[in-house]
Amino acid sequence: MIERHAGRAVALLFALPIAALVVRAVADQWRAPALVPQRLGLRGLDAALEAGAAFAGSLAVALVATGAAIAIGWPAARVLGERRLRRPGLVFLLLAMPLLVTPYATGAGLTEWFIRLGLAGTLPGLVLAHLVLVLPYVVVVLLSGFGARVSELEEMARTFGASPLRRLAWVTLPSVRATLAAAALLGFLVSWSQYGSSLAVGAGRPMLPLVLLPFVRTDPQVAAALALLFLAPALVALAVATRASRSPL
Repeated sequence: MIERHAGRAVALLFALPIAALVVRAVADQWRAPALVPQRLGLRGLDAALEAGAAFAGSLAVALVATGAAIAIGWPAARVLGERRLRRPGLVFLLLAMPLLVTPYATGAGLTEWFIRLGLAGTLPGLVLAHLVLVLPYVVVVLLSGFGARVSELEEMARTFGASPLRRLAWVTLPSVRATLAAAALLGFLVSWSQYGSSLAVGAGRPMLPLVLLPFVRTDPQVAAALALLFLAPALVALAVATRASRSPL
């Protein structure tokens, strides 16, 4: 009973700021010290609807970058998780190097090459820039799902005549589904919230974090509406990852 009440209290604690955002998003006039807005309106929601292109661009980049990070990071995470390398610390260092500097600095370093390659300001260029930052997180989370237990189960399946594809579908994926869901969620959130690399590489292409930030100081109503728009995919990703980690494949 105590745990249930504690869980509800924590949920309420997280819900209160979101409720404040909802009220702020529809408050055309809300002057202190009033506890409720003096005038309601849809100006903030209209501004959020106008950010559709930025929303679509950010969502596309985040989904593709996350998928690419999982595809590339899977074999690396498997090797690291099973400790097949003599010096895994060196690999960790190389993976973490993009995280040791600010995303904008990393993006600025990539921009010079992307301009020469014609990738600056393009969706493929943004995906590659985000991938540099997403991949280390995905690999670090994903490698925790691999180990001797998974290898033993796969070996047992191979002994019983299971093909590589069936071993992947029946043994490997069910064994690491929770870790895979967590890695995908973290990769999506890192890319979805990426500001520095999007600013450096995007060359003015609208991305939702870039559209949102200027309104934080200049127009709280629009900023609140955009924040709700920004929050929606993150909550959906959290729900999908939670369900995927619990449901059998």
